Amino acid sequence: MAGSSTTTMTITLKAWRQARPGAEGRMERYAVADVSPDMSFLEMLDVLNERLIEEGRDPIAFDHDCREGICGMCSMVINGRPHGPNPATTACQLHMRSFRDGDTITVEPWRANAFPVVRDLVVDRSALDRIIQAGGFIGAATGSAPDANAIQIPKESSDRAMDAAECIGCGACVAACPNASAMLFTAAKATHLGLLPQGQPERYRRALAMVGQMDIEGFGGCTNFGECEAACPKEISVETIAQLNRDFLKATLSAR
Repeated sequence: MAGSSTTTMTITLKAWRQARPGAEGRMERYAVADVSPDMSFLEMLDVLNERLIEEGRDPIAFDHDCREGICGMCSMVINGRPHGPNPATTACQLHMRSFRDGDTITVEPWRANAFPVVRDLVVDRSALDRIIQAGGFIGAATGSAPDANAIQIPKESSDRAMDAAECIGCGACVAACPNASAMLFTAAKATHLGLLPQGQPERYRRALAMVGQMDIEGFGGCTNFGECEAACPKEISVETIAQLNRDFLKATLSAR
């Protein structure tokens, strides 16, 4: 059983430390006492960092922002799994009650050539931004607001589009994939537009551009391991990859 909420825990944290990009990194071990099971994983890191600062040592650098599972900034591998052991959970939503008193927890940055380490647990994920930028804008009519019922969208299409749009761009799919592929991310961003009328004018050009940019950034190819879907905190389906593959094939044939 995980730790009780009425007692505190002592855990051993093995964290990746790297002073700057390209520098040699190493794992360092820390004993963290008086950890409440109700703390989030990031709060536990905050407690450790406060102690390190008091001791005159460098705190562990890590990314975070909303701490509500929305922004995707809390990108780290915990005990070999992106965002930790719980499914559909970001690192900021992971609580220490998911671990046992006395556990040793290993935390590392995303491991991918396209995500160079900036410092400690912080990686540069701007490659994902450039994939989105390659998709460009959608073509939408200007003028007065149309009637709400003017564009009929089947519920199945709108539901699938909303499911794909849940992607928060954290990069867990890349970290989990043996090939370090960004295909699930790219597919989610392309599919949620490709399923809606507003995204149709650029649909096939978008597929070519985004997949092309993914290759330029150095991500690996998708070979259907399925690890991406299992690691995704928003449970984006690999069906989006199938949709992108269909659009990419049509776009390639049309271009020829």
